[in-house]
Amino acid sequence: MKRDAYQKLPFRKAVLPWLFLGPSLLCVSIFVVVPFVDAVRRSFFSAMSGEFVGTKNYEIIFQNKAFQLAGWNTIRFTLLCIPALILLSLALALLVHACKERRGIFKTSFLIPMAIPVASIVLIWKVLFHENGLLNKAAVAMGGTPIDWLHSSWAFLLLIISYLWKNSGYDMVLWLSGISSIPGSLFEAAQVDGANAFQTFFRITLPNLKPTLFTITVLSLLNSFKVFREAYLVAGDYPDDSMYMLQHLFNNWFLTLDIDKMCAAATVMAVTVLAVILILQFFLGRSNDE
Repeated sequence: MKRDAYQKLPFRKAVLPWLFLGPSLLCVSIFVVVPFVDAVRRSFFSAMSGEFVGTKNYEIIFQNKAFQLAGWNTIRFTLLCIPALILLSLALALLVHACKERRGIFKTSFLIPMAIPVASIVLIWKVLFHENGLLNKAAVAMGGTPIDWLHSSWAFLLLIISYLWKNSGYDMVLWLSGISSIPGSLFEAAQVDGANAFQTFFRITLPNLKPTLFTITVLSLLNSFKVFREAYLVAGDYPDDSMYMLQHLFNNWFLTLDIDKMCAAATVMAVTVLAVILILQFFLGRSNDE
């Protein structure tokens, strides 16, 4: 029906939206699509000789210990952080939504971490968790032993805490917008029918938040790749094995000009992320059409 109605539109109205989209599509094609297609092409060629090697580069990266470590850490970080961030931000959104009088103050306070520069966050990390930082000074004063937090298995936990702290406020605002879009008449009808708070939440609030859940999940997945900035500034090119991510690997391969391996790994990573987004669209995005 929509397609037939679109075909009946006058030529000017049918073309006008594409004129506005044209500049953006052109820039995305030049700076994103074309480089990605070129990276996929390079993944099947040798960087030194330029001859076609087929899937040899893919075989090399899957047998590479550094790629296995970085891939596993990235998957582990994503599987732990995104569900935790979704639940934490949803809980914060429900609490802030319940505080009608001070809602604006709470929203602003939770968004403050996003305004703090990455360099400042790293400085706080080093002041607190360095081997000679405040936390170890306090531990020694109480008779404990110092821990090298940033170069031990604790570094991965600190990375998770940093990601949750920085992104929970942003996702909370998205949840609040989704909650605010639910018609109030549904909650009033539930109260008249005698539904309690739990029944209202699971029968009305959650089903109506599926489109918001899809948006937050995709944005959280994309934002999870930005955590490399903190890890790199804290520990450099080769941090502790527990937080050696794919971004570290790409950075090191770029410095050594292993372009063929980097292109193959980037292709695998892009296809994986696209597959995850399509799966989320299939299970969560369908609610937009219902």
